[in-house]
Amino acid sequence: MGGTRTHPQDPTVTRPAPLISADFDSGNIEAIDLRDPLDIQLAIRPDRQSPHFQWFHFKAAELQVGQRYEFTLQNAAQSSYNNAWHGYHAVASCDQQTWFRVPSTFDGQALRFGLDAQGSEMWFAYFEPYSRQRHDALINRAITQAGLQLLAVGQSCEGREIPLLRKGDGAPGKRRLWLIAQQHPGEHMAQWFMEGVIDRLQANDPQIQALLAVADLYLVPNMNPDGAFHGHLRTNARGRDLNRAWQDSSAEYTPEVFFVQQQMDKHGVDLFIDAHGDEEIPYVFTAACEGNPGYTPRIAQLEQTFRDLLCDRTADFQAVHGYTRDKPGEANMTLACNSVGERFDCLSLTLEMPFKDHDAAPDALTGWNGQRSARLGGDVLSVLAQMAPNLR
Repeated sequence: MGGTRTHPQDPTVTRPAPLISADFDSGNIEAIDLRDPLDIQLAIRPDRQSPHFQWFHFKAAELQVGQRYEFTLQNAAQSSYNNAWHGYHAVASCDQQTWFRVPSTFDGQALRFGLDAQGSEMWFAYFEPYSRQRHDALINRAITQAGLQLLAVGQSCEGREIPLLRKGDGAPGKRRLWLIAQQHPGEHMAQWFMEGVIDRLQANDPQIQALLAVADLYLVPNMNPDGAFHGHLRTNARGRDLNRAWQDSSAEYTPEVFFVQQQMDKHGVDLFIDAHGDEEIPYVFTAACEGNPGYTPRIAQLEQTFRDLLCDRTADFQAVHGYTRDKPGEANMTLACNSVGERFDCLSLTLEMPFKDHDAAPDALTGWNGQRSARLGGDVLSVLAQMAPNLR
């Protein structure tokens, strides 16, 4: 939808309407009414075969530099986590490289944000996107420059590759540390986190060398490539939430989880971290397995040690705010963290990063972003280097 509209405060000025598109990797928006640049009406599309929606990512073109544009996501109140819009600010970019926060407001019905155009084209998103192109380049760099092995390749519902990378030789007696990311495809900070892990492995500093002397790392940088490509929030191409599929995965409906579980059974697991993003809580935190039937004091101590060490390592982590703890025996065993922790009797954590900001160390310009997610990935490896000898 396009056209022009005379601005009500100045009937002599006719403002051209922008062009709005989302027909690209991770794009998601529906144009409702574009005639007034100061009242651009949009809506977020739900995941395919699922009612979930929250992720948005669109391009605005034919902008007049210096002119004000105001965007309204009119169905924000119907989104999967509608309380999450309070205190949230959208991100924008002129080049898809540098992203910054745009002041945003939520009135209980719609999310609104606006700015003076800094270029003739601008992109807007729920969080700094991690593209499939960048993913492919990351996998190539991991193999050709960081010394990781392409151990196995799974396939998504739509046939996209799911690489499993290993750093290490698989020698007997070494600890097997698993990190996966982006089971929920709209949580792009999770793959930024994995890029930071691979960056640190490529740097191969003395702490990483000490870690690799006793442990192998198994990495799945993107568990849900179909959902990420289609601009989904929670589900794969068949409308399934992968992080609710760890008790009944199948090659037909959740091949992504099915593949990783097969590889875990083949190689073993001594530690598991599942990287996610949380829409509502403005902090970085972990959730663990305290509700599992097989939860033990040994696992509880490992969880505490991980949190203590990461708090000491970086201000971009804290252990005060997070999810309500499960009661003993009441864990949701369909979640990856709980399922893997129980199956392998190992330290198993969900690592959550915010869509908003980490309020314990805020950044008004970027909020939580890709760079901070990546830096956290490197910091987690420092913690694992300290903990690996004592995981069993």
